[in-house]
Amino acid sequence: MELCYQLPVLPLDRPVPKHVLSRRGAISFSSSSSLFGAPDPRQLSQRRGAISYDSSDQTALYIRMLGACVIFKQLFSNVRVRSQVGFEPERRGSHPYLGVDFRTLHSRAESAGTIPARRIRRLFSFQRHLLSSRLLRGAPHLNPLHILDEDYCGQAKCMLEKVGSWNFDIFLFDRLTNGNSLVFLTFNLLNQYGLIELFQLDMVKLRRFLVLVQEDYHNQNPYHNAVHAADVTQAMHCYLREPKLAQSLTSFDILLGLLAAATHDLDHPGVNQPFLIKTNHYLAALYRNTSVLENHHWRSAVGLLRETELFSNLPAEDSLSIERQLGSLILATDISRQNEYLSRFRTHLDENDLCLGNASHRHFVLQMALKCADICNPCRPWELSKQWSEKVTDEFFHQGDIEKKYKLEISPLCDSEANTIASVQIGFMTYVVEPLFAEWARFSDTRLSQTMLGHLGLNKASWSAMEPEASGSSEEGESEPGRATDEPSSRVLSQGSQES
Repeated sequence: MELCYQLPVLPLDRPVPKHVLSRRGAISFSSSSSLFGAPDPRQLSQRRGAISYDSSDQTALYIRMLGACVIFKQLFSNVRVRSQVGFEPERRGSHPYLGVDFRTLHSRAESAGTIPARRIRRLFSFQRHLLSSRLLRGAPHLNPLHILDEDYCGQAKCMLEKVGSWNFDIFLFDRLTNGNSLVFLTFNLLNQYGLIELFQLDMVKLRRFLVLVQEDYHNQNPYHNAVHAADVTQAMHCYLREPKLAQSLTSFDILLGLLAAATHDLDHPGVNQPFLIKTNHYLAALYRNTSVLENHHWRSAVGLLRETELFSNLPAEDSLSIERQLGSLILATDISRQNEYLSRFRTHLDENDLCLGNASHRHFVLQMALKCADICNPCRPWELSKQWSEKVTDEFFHQGDIEKKYKLEISPLCDSEANTIASVQIGFMTYVVEPLFAEWARFSDTRLSQTMLGHLGLNKASWSAMEPEASGSSEEGESEPGRATDEPSSRVLSQGSQES
């Protein structure tokens, strides 16, 4: 049994509660394999609770219950793994590697006899669901195990009181929320800014939207997962509180900024754009090899907005405007266009012509804020920054191992034999992070900006101490700045949008 999502599932060793049995459900049968290969299988299942079975492909049985998806795979000798996001192995012109499910690309085999931590978290989440249901019905507490769950929930609430701190530990918060950091954090921020009441958002639809967003992140990815999205959302909140932005941004701008941060890497497969292009993936063809991942993140977010009808109470014109501007923000995170945005930002600062009373200028500043939030890990305290560096490099190297296995050209920074964590991070900090945050500090010269630059310098020094050769080569580069800047910079940016 493979658990694809971390929403609660019913334990099989206890009776099914009546309130669960009263939920709507459906059983549907399909004679067409399109149920499993379609780009958007939600159009068929609608996520209300359903059992879907495809008679032409008896390798999988899909069960949707309480909004969760559990896949039972029969053990045949020749089982073809199908992706949950429409990656079809039979598609003509595609590399054979695409037959591998991107949801299990970065998964690690668990030792026999151990109880997975995710299963424990799922049990805790289910207990919280039962507890909240009993409280709504006025029923008394029956199980003393809920005390432990309530304690964890209380600690998470205490952390949310300091959600504006740059030292916010998103890893701890994710553990305290049983892997639901993105849902809890985003919901709290939308409520904190008064956006739920202002835009009259339906609480049920909002909750469902956030849960679906969290589901569509591949938590098997070491880096591009829901925790990264929650971290970027928290960083975006810190930037929105900066004096220049807080005084000029509208509620509409803040709503866009938070939604873009939460969905900016939605359904990320854990590989970069060059990988999709050289394996002839259909997404690369669909978006003509241009901002492939960012376009997919945007379209996926729009799909969830429409599926949940989150903005159905707004005029159609306003809903379309939200979708367009959301796309503009997410597309700005394409790191291959880093120099384009940075040059434009630097020009505005040099000419001092940024007018935040202008809607287009405010939107551009939001784009730069999201770009900063997306790659702010090197600017976090060392204890947090080091964890993120290890995770992203692990994802890089795993892609490189896949490319070696299938005799593909190894992407830059993905060769574990030619690179180390320290060398990758030093190059990324030098040629991508430092120039961006230096300009951001010119725009918003505050204590937060100085703190970020301080952490960036200390973290770079820490990695340099672990990589003597890298630090020596960087010193040589400083003596010849004209020759040392262009080549490494293009090498880092040539990854497409892997780091972002």
